[in-house]
Order: sequence, then structure tokens, then C-alpha cells
Amino acid sequence: MFKYIALLELLHQANALVRPDGVGRLPALGWSSWNAFECDIDATKILAAATQTVKLGLKDVGYEYINIDDCWSIKTHRDPITNRMIPDPDRFPDGIASLASQIHDLGLKVGIYSSAGETTCAGYPASLGYEDIDAETFAEWGIDYLKYDDCGVPPEWKDEYTSCVPDTANNPGPFPNGTCPDIPNPAPTGYNWGDSNSSQRYRTMLNALNNSNHLILYSLCNWGQAAVNTWGNETGSSWRISGDISPGRGETGVDRVRIADWSRIAEIANEGSFLGRRYAGFWGWPDADMLEVGNHEGNLTLAENRAHFALWAVMRSPLLIGTALNTIQEEHLAILKNRYLLSFHQDPLVGRPAYPYKWGYNEDYTFDPVHPAEYWSGLSSTLQGTLVLMLNSEDGVRTRRAVWSEVPELRDGNAYEVVDAWTGEELGCVRGGLSVELESHDVAVLVVGSAC
Repeated sequence: MFKYIALLELLHQANALVRPDGVGRLPALGWSSWNAFECDIDATKILAAATQTVKLGLKDVGYEYINIDDCWSIKTHRDPITNRMIPDPDRFPDGIASLASQIHDLGLKVGIYSSAGETTCAGYPASLGYEDIDAETFAEWGIDYLKYDDCGVPPEWKDEYTSCVPDTANNPGPFPNGTCPDIPNPAPTGYNWGDSNSSQRYRTMLNALNNSNHLILYSLCNWGQAAVNTWGNETGSSWRISGDISPGRGETGVDRVRIADWSRIAEIANEGSFLGRRYAGFWGWPDADMLEVGNHEGNLTLAENRAHFALWAVMRSPLLIGTALNTIQEEHLAILKNRYLLSFHQDPLVGRPAYPYKWGYNEDYTFDPVHPAEYWSGLSSTLQGTLVLMLNSEDGVRTRRAVWSEVPELRDGNAYEVVDAWTGEELGCVRGGLSVELESHDVAVLVVGSAC
């Protein structure tokens, strides 16, 4: 059965970007500097994250990329002779290659950041027009992952039309059949976004990476613009579905206002619920943005941290930890290391994510940034069963019930052996379905196994 499903999904992903050595076949697991530190980075913090990834057992459960985000280079100029970007000597006194070597010595991989424009989002040199030299530089440094942003785009490289990215309740299309009424200059019906300037900018860097002598995973970060869901899988290993998970606080870190809140997580989960069914699969993953689990500057409850991680995992978004690992609390670390969700996320045979099978709070297929779909399911070869997720999107304690006959993978409605994925508790033979009482914005995650 699992082999048959895998064959169908490989056919579905026929146009996806297939890389050597399986790079990008499964969604990435790792850590990124941005959500924790933004521009306040240096070699010591990056290496500490790598060391903690090993020490805390995160490497043992699959986290492997240690990614340096924006602000790593000299801001004012490139090297006047080689045209290469120059690592900031104060932040990275031994350069990036030396740091990459130390990370590799820990058995991990290293990522870096640039943008498909003239400057990065923080105003540093970016790669538009320098794709070949930057790809060559990253390869020589031993870089394994490139996050490629969408800032600093000059007027001549802007897209002719505006695409719809349904970030908020004020912009409620296009899923499943809505529109974005407020966007200026929408594309005509039938327009091929694969011919857009955005697509060309990102393809140029792909070609440069392919011509380098080191394999680099390519992560597109264009915030869901230019209908990237229609061309992202053939250009990169993952592509962002939306804007940032929380607002930035700027380069200086002064007057920090970055808040990770539930409302933004709900918005992104709502978007992802409509994208995964059509566009996610082996070699091409919708990216819901970096994780906020464990970040103390946010106002997420423990329940919301659980729901955030579980939704990202079942959507099979790349999972990039975004908190300082030397101060992470044990309860947050336990969420990030949940073996059932990580097993589902990294399934080598079943490429499809979990899909909503019932919306719950709303009628099915309702686009609601406040109350996303509440009932999700997905088959898993690694778990030898079906993962079922139930979300309470409301503000108070509520009861949610999974009815086996409603779950597509369990249509016969028989009794099944069930495990609580949060506690690992075996719940025994459960007939018909299971009810749970959930805190506001919490999730239940069940592994529904063999019939009994």
C-alpha cells in the first residue's frame, strides 16, 4: 500500500526539482539565527547553536542545518577586486569558511542567506547580478543551504502584475474559490507566473548553484508572491507560502517589538490548509516560515507552542528552530523533539502532508484566518498508521472528537489501537472515535494504528 502511494506521489511531483544525494527530497530540519537574534549575530552565537544542537539531542532526531541569516557581511560594499561579499570581520573574524568547517566537524550542515535583489532586507549586499560569483563563493565556503529572500528588487525587475497572497482576513482569497479584491493590477486569466520576473530571478540563482562544485539546498523566500506555488517546486526545494511569521525589529535590536502571537500562526495554518493538497510532496515543500517555539519575547502559551509545531510538522513545512538553544526550556525542547511528529514529517515513503478532512469550527473549505481547519489526517509509513490532529481554534476550553468513519484513511470506522503522540501513552483499542478536551489554541495528536 505504501509503495503504491509513494509511486503516485512521485508521478505527482514529476516536475519537481530533483537534487543529487536526496538533498531536498524531504523537508529540511535545522536551526536559523533570525527569529532569535535578527542582526545581532556572530560566529560565537552560530557555533553555540551548533554545539547545543548536538548536546540537546536535536541532531540525534534529525535536525542538521545551522543557518546564518541576514547581516553576516560588510554592509557597505563588496570586495573591489573579486566582487565577492565580505564576511563582517568583527562578527566573523575567521570568516565563514572556518565557521562552516567547525559546524561540519560536529556532523552538521551550514546555511547562509542572500536575496534576489540588490540588497537584503536589512540593507546588506545581495545577489541580483552576482549570482555566479556568490554561488561560487558559497560553494568554496562549504555552504549546504541557501535561504534566498525577496528584498531590494529594483524597478526593472519588479513583476508586471500583482499576485494574491491571502495573509489576512482583509485579503481573503484565493482559496478555494475567492479572489483578492484589493490587489492592484491583477494578472489576466491564464497568466503563466513561471514567466514572471520573480521566477526568472530565482531561476538564475538556481542555475548558478547548479554550476557550482558543491551541492546546496535552495530555499525560496519570496513570501508567497508571484504565485510561487505554481513554479516553486521546479525551482527550489522549498518555497515560502506567506509573509513572515512575526514582524522584524530592525538591525539595531533597539526597541524590540517582535511578537510571535497565535493570530499569525492561525493565519499561516489557514493558508497552508489549502496549499498542501495540491502542491506539497517529495522534492518540493511549502514553507510556513521559521519556528517561534521557545521564543520568550513572544506571547505564545505552551498550548500554542504545541499547536504551532504540530501544524508546521503535519503540513510538512521545513522545521527551522528559531530560538536561542542555550536558554531553551525543557518543555519547549520536548515539543521540538516529539518523535511521532518528526517521524511523520520525515516519512521516506509517503510524501503527502496531512490534509484537513473536516474544518470543524467552520463549514468545510471555509477560508478563515482566525479559525483554520481543525481536523487533519495523514497516512504514515514510519508510524504504521494514520496521524490525526485535532485543533481547538477558539478562545476557551472546548471538546473535539475524531470520528474514525470521517477520517479518509479510516473510512470503515472500526476499532483501532491509538497512541497519544504528546505523552506516548497507549490508549488501547478505541472503537468509533475519540473525544478530547483541549485548552484554547491547543492540539491533540493521535497515532491511529492497526485495527483491533
